[in-house]
Order: sequence, then structure tokens, then C-alpha cells
Amino acid sequence: MDMTPRTQTLFKPGHLSDEEWALRCELAECYHLIDYFGWTETIFNHISARLPGPAHHYLVNPFGLNYTEITPANLIKVDLNGHKIEESPYDGNPAGFALHAAIHGAREDVHCVIHTHTTPVSAVVQKQGGIDHNSFYGAQLFGRVGYHDFEGITLFAEEKGRMIASLGDKHVLVLRNHGIAVAEASIAKTFFLLWTVQRAVEIQCAAGALPGPDVPLSDDIKTKCRDLAAQLISESGFAKQFFTAMVRKMHTERGPSW
Repeated sequence: MDMTPRTQTLFKPGHLSDEEWALRCELAECYHLIDYFGWTETIFNHISARLPGPAHHYLVNPFGLNYTEITPANLIKVDLNGHKIEESPYDGNPAGFALHAAIHGAREDVHCVIHTHTTPVSAVVQKQGGIDHNSFYGAQLFGRVGYHDFEGITLFAEEKGRMIASLGDKHVLVLRNHGIAVAEASIAKTFFLLWTVQRAVEIQCAAGALPGPDVPLSDDIKTKCRDLAAQLISESGFAKQFFTAMVRKMHTERGPSW
């Protein structure tokens, strides 16, 4: 299999709709942003985006490529069983199908799922207390986090139902002793949610290293902070502005993505 990066055409293949091509471009940029921010786990972990339509097909990364090597054209299209819908020289990572397929199959409001386990994330989800909500960013996640006990590498369909039950109607799934999955209505919203989680756990780790007690926030303040943040994201296009600004910043420093 030829794993040489950036060999795909920059032009939209004729069999793809404009809508699908735009989604592919945005998802490829999201992969590059995860690398740009240093949140990758080499070739592992996954970001998926659901395609329009009732079939619940979704796009995911070709397994074996670095995130910087992903382009709109080499993303693979799979069904809820992880089977490729279109011919591709690449395969997906089986460890991603159970998690992503479970969420895409159960949550109509979710169109993108990002799974990471950066060092701060993995450190926090190993702790019994999980994500703390007493920081500015942690408060924005109050009531939005579900917890799923570790069952080993996420490979088996039998775990899907338990993961969905653990997530419920929330948007952040803590995979205890492992990492997180964040899920939202668009790629931009999911990326912004991931950034919020990452900032929350970084601050939690830093605060935990300092002597002295934390200043606790009341549940009323946490709820107010969460609701105001959600209103900002849903009504102002803030997440899209943030996403495109980060893409511009990345391109300024690294050059074009493909």
C-alpha cells in the first residue's frame, strides 16, 4: 500500500457532491489542527464526521497515516459496522469503529466525534474525581460529562450499548483510565468543545500541583457559566469563527495544508 502523503488531487472528484467535499475539507483541516496543537497520539485516535443522509455513513482517517498526511480525498467513508462504502487503498482503525459507530448510530444531534488522550486528559481521567468544574473552563463542562468504566481497548460491538448509556444526552464521554470522546453538532463545535476540555484538564493538572485548597464554585455559578457558554456557541457562530481563525493561524505558521 502506498502511504506517500499528499498525492491526492486538489480538485474535487466528480462523484462527490459539493456538500461532501466541503465536509471532507473541513474534517481534514480538523485533523491538521489536532496535530498543530500537539494533541495527536502518533497515527492513533480518530475524528469522524457524519455525512448527510439517513444511512449514517461517516468519514474517518485512513489508519497508518500521520494526521498531517490526511487530505480531503484520502479520508475513508464507512458505515456503522466500519465497512468501507467506497473503494480506497486504506483501511480504518478497528479500535475507532466501536466508539464512533456507537455515537453516530445513537445520537441524531451529533455530527462529529473526536477521541484523544493527551497527557493531561489521560492523567485526569485516571483519577476517581474525573474532570473538575471549579475553573473557568471546567465550569463550562458542568453537567455535560458522562463517565464510562475502562473495559480494555475499544474493539468490540458488545461495548457499544454501555458506552452510549454512559454518554446519555451529554457531549463529553470520559473513558476512565483511557481518554475522552467529545461529540457535537458540527466539526467546528466539536473542535471548540475539545479545546475547552483540554484547557480544563491542563489547568486542573497545574492547580493540583500547587499547595493549598482550591476556591470552589457553587452549582448555581457552574450552571450559569455552562448555559452562557452554550448560548454563545449556538447563537453567534462563535465556534466556526474560532475554528477558521485557528486554521488561518496554522496556515500562517505551516503553510497550506495540502
